[in-house]
Order: sequence, then C-alpha cells, then structure tokens
Amino acid sequence: MPTPSMEDYIEQIYILIETKGYARVSDIAEELDVHPSSVTKMIQKLDKSEFVNYERYRGFMLTDKGKKVGERLLYRHDLLEDFLEIIGVKEENIYDDVEGIEHHLSWNSIDRIDDLVRYFKEDEQRVKDLKALQQSKLSN
Repeated sequence: MPTPSMEDYIEQIYILIETKGYARVSDIAEELDVHPSSVTKMIQKLDKSEFVNYERYRGFMLTDKGKKVGERLLYRHDLLEDFLEIIGVKEENIYDDVEGIEHHLSWNSIDRIDDLVRYFKEDEQRVKDLKALQQSKLSN
C-alpha cells in the first residue's frame, strides 16, 4: 500500500491525466505546492513501487496498478466531499477537512460512508430532514 504522501501524488497524477491527458512534474509541483525536485524524487519512489513507469528525461505514466489506485483515491476524496456536504459542513471547510481526514480512515470506514451517502442520495427528503434537524438544533 502507498504511504499517505504517495497517495497524494498518485491522486494528483491521476487527476491531471484525466483532465489534461498528461501530468508534468511542474503541474504536480504547482498543485501540491512542493518543489519540482520533490516531485521527481517521489516519481522515482512511485516507479520503484510500480505505480508509475518512469524514464529519466522522457517522463512517466501511471501503470495499471497506479491507475487503479488513483481512481480509488479520487473516488475516496469525492465521496468524503459528498458526505461532508450532506451532513452540513460549511462549503469553505470541506476541502481542507477532506484533506485532513482522507488518509486516516480505513477502507472499511470509507465503504460505510459510501453506504450512508447512497442512503441519503436515494431520497432527497432524507437530506432535507437532516438539514431541518440541524436548523432546529441551531434555533434552540
């Protein structure tokens, strides 16, 4: 399994490839707010762990293993954003909260959150009822 830091890189590479068709060291560095040299070092680690295929001076690509992990990490991130939105977390807090918790939850917890999100999305009235409950607590 990748470390939390490796996960951040794999997720970002996956997002860049999905949106732009490619991922460059400079793009990753900008998105993660790190130095390009740090990105290069991590790409080399990801190559050794078989998440990317890296050729010096030629670039890198996600392996099938890296794509699968990247897809799962993006799914986790998006799911947690949905979950926090449903439970009423302020929009300006959601991204930072997800970044703070996503590496600390087991995949079992992620699966249970997925069940809960699906439950709420199946019937919009459930979300409305939850928000009404939150409003009534704020009023008291």
